[in-house]
Amino acid sequence: MDTATRREPGELFGPRFALFADVLAVGLATAAASLPLITAPAAMSTACAVLDRRVRQDAPTTAGGYLRALRRRLRTGDLLAGAGLLAGGALLLFNALAAGAGLPGAVLFRPALLAVAGLLAVVYLRACARPESATSWRTALRSAAYDSVRGPRASGVLLLAVATAAVCAWAYPPLLFLVPGPLAIAARATEHHL
Repeated sequence: MDTATRREPGELFGPRFALFADVLAVGLATAAASLPLITAPAAMSTACAVLDRRVRQDAPTTAGGYLRALRRRLRTGDLLAGAGLLAGGALLLFNALAAGAGLPGAVLFRPALLAVAGLLAVVYLRACARPESATSWRTALRSAAYDSVRGPRASGVLLLAVATAAVCAWAYPPLLFLVPGPLAIAARATEHHL
């Protein structure tokens, strides 16, 4: 039996449950670190890196380790990426409000706006999962956009993860504080090509 799936004597949960717990803990830490909104790209990128290290190297994941990695990570480029994310989100929200206020053609505009929002979320998550996000968001976004078009299957799986997270958060709003973890590990998995 593989050591990655074997339980130690007296252990209630196996190693896979420990990974699940780490994903949720990192999700909670990422949600807390993203509360200023401008820090969201750095927080999500750090979550991707921490969970990747957890899976690849079986390195323990702690809140302190996550916060130390985030503190090392925060720089001007991350804050500019956060400002860009806020501007893009505000533009999408403005368009959604305009469509809801009786914009002519809103019946066609709403699904198009939803599709654009989904595609932008996929590119954003893929950029966060790229190692280049630690040094250059421009390079990470360019690579993520290219890979999103070149690898539609992985992008589709990540889009389904985003949709699932949105439905879960809509159905039970407190889950909004846990979904960054599963989204981070899903984004990192797409970078390792499904």
